[in-house]
Amino acid sequence: MSRLFSSGKIGTCELKNRVVMPPMCMYKSDDSATLKEFHYIHYTSRAIANVGLIIVEATAVEPKGRISNNDLGLWDDFQIVEHKKLVDSCHNFGSKMAIQLAHAGRKSLATDSTPVAPSSIAFDSKEPFKMPKELSLEEIEEIKFKFLASAKRAKEAGYDILELHGAHGYLLCEFLSPLTNKRSDIYGGSLENRCRLTLEIAKLIKENIELPLIVRISATEWKSKGWDLNDSIYLSKELEKIGVDAIHVSAGGNQKEPDLMPKLTPLYQCDYAKKIKENISIVVIAVGLITTVKQGEILLEEGVCDFVAYGRELLRNPNLLFSAAKEINKMELIDNSYVRAYL
Repeated sequence: MSRLFSSGKIGTCELKNRVVMPPMCMYKSDDSATLKEFHYIHYTSRAIANVGLIIVEATAVEPKGRISNNDLGLWDDFQIVEHKKLVDSCHNFGSKMAIQLAHAGRKSLATDSTPVAPSSIAFDSKEPFKMPKELSLEEIEEIKFKFLASAKRAKEAGYDILELHGAHGYLLCEFLSPLTNKRSDIYGGSLENRCRLTLEIAKLIKENIELPLIVRISATEWKSKGWDLNDSIYLSKELEKIGVDAIHVSAGGNQKEPDLMPKLTPLYQCDYAKKIKENISIVVIAVGLITTVKQGEILLEEGVCDFVAYGRELLRNPNLLFSAAKEINKMELIDNSYVRAYL
């Protein structure tokens, strides 16, 4: 029996299989930050190909929260319409839909705005990166409710699940790290204080929106005296306490020159997922150069994770699960229009 093709739940949302398409920025929008024809084709093609959960790329909660001028946004009601079209399209083919709500923080390259961060520490001293402005307590409070407002719009658009982006050196990740957060108020200093903003936003969403919530984290930033796996275990436990439904375990992204970065080999991040899963009882999603169906099956069989995210592999091969269905002689799992290619 294939574990990858078995159904599973994230919170109250039942997924037809254990395959996740993780959020990957496509940089195909414009200053309107709306979905374009590319996005409908890109995501719906993976839905046709049987992916259980599709997580739409990082979607900013305010204009200066975009990574680039070509990123998606959900900070205004007019942006809901195109998201609903996308969700409906993918639902037609049986996939569940999530959206990653994000703020780029100091890594924002959106023009005509000054990036913001927990502290005025630039990601890189060279262009195109800029020196960020340190957020005031009032501005932090505003950002919390911008995340909530975008989450409400996502629910209106029909998304099944929400994901909060706390990884890869973007704003929430910057607050978590002692290397990028030098604040002396309630959001800085101790591990508890540095985790406060991520926990407050997650709690705010869970208390106000009846949708499952995933939080994506960088398990480590691969830097001496920086955010590490033990910190991630603490955060994951705290997120579980407030009702978060899943932890999506990635790594890195917060440092321009990490000194502890491992070689990028297949499954190189999966041990982080395993260690976190050993310490919590909610769903864990593993990601990181998982390239074959066999690897995914082994990760599930060995209890490393509950769901497997295929990123680059689904860019290379949107029909990954059709090939997998052929391998296990489950031809009924292949869309009837494609079956002839697998006979």
